[in-house]
Amino acid sequence: MNEQQYAIRVEGLTRRFRDLVAVDRLEFSVRPGELFGLVGPDGAGKTTTLRMLAGVLRPTSGDAWMNGVSVARDPERVKHSIAYMSQRFGLYADLTVLENLNFYADLYCVPKSERSVRLERLFQFSNLDPFKDRLAGKLSGGMKQKLGLSCALVHQPEILLLDEPTFGVDPISRRDLWLIVHEMVAQGVTVVVSTAYMDEAERFDRLALLHRGRVLAIDTPASLQAMGKGEVISVQMDRLRDARDLALRHPAVRRAAVFGDHLHLTVSSMAGDWPSVESALRQAGLVVTKAEAVVPSLEDVFIDRIAGAGTS
Repeated sequence: MNEQQYAIRVEGLTRRFRDLVAVDRLEFSVRPGELFGLVGPDGAGKTTTLRMLAGVLRPTSGDAWMNGVSVARDPERVKHSIAYMSQRFGLYADLTVLENLNFYADLYCVPKSERSVRLERLFQFSNLDPFKDRLAGKLSGGMKQKLGLSCALVHQPEILLLDEPTFGVDPISRRDLWLIVHEMVAQGVTVVVSTAYMDEAERFDRLALLHRGRVLAIDTPASLQAMGKGEVISVQMDRLRDARDLALRHPAVRRAAVFGDHLHLTVSSMAGDWPSVESALRQAGLVVTKAEAVVPSLEDVFIDRIAGAGTS
């Protein structure tokens, strides 16, 4: 694949803040029209990576190319074809929804002749038309995120960078935000989204699992799930954290983690290992209600990769 076939190419991208290495020699590429995810917990380096890709933070070393333009050498030119929506997007609370959109249209030099059509389309995407005269400061958190995304899209960018756009957003607005993102991808926009929500990771065409500034794995969600080693047992029971601590001391259990109201145990074989694990749990006075083998979730894969990298 030659340079023109990549929308984004990242090589050795590194950012240090004094003694802290926030991003450590990242390597990945994103194809045009791809929905790519940066997935990991707080402190994984997601925001720092996006800020470098957006040209607002210079790399300490390495480089990235956005549509062939270097973020290290020409960060201002990078900004012409991208939109970056940070966690704290700069909406103006004392302007209405429509005034905010017009402000960003002016900022991005959107021609007056094209503006009404674009705004109408953005209102259709976001369902904000009934609220266009409401002050941005009076919007709910989810509506503010949809307005921020609409402002970022007003100049029809080729690449869209979204930093945890659904953080703290209610379920309905979260769904609406993803509908907008998928619509943009269907129109050929390249989108990179950071998220700490593992359940959102399955939405991506491909994703990079990040931990402490490093890439643990890059692939499609299905391929990453298929790479899980051993079998995962989902156990419904009481006193989950006590059960997790006990299971971790059992020689047959490779990983143990609490997932909502279930305990996920990774073993070599459910048929071979579960009877002895269940016996140990029951002997400790823990009540097992149900146990079944499940397909490893991306969170299971992530935990396994962290442990395998020796960085937990």
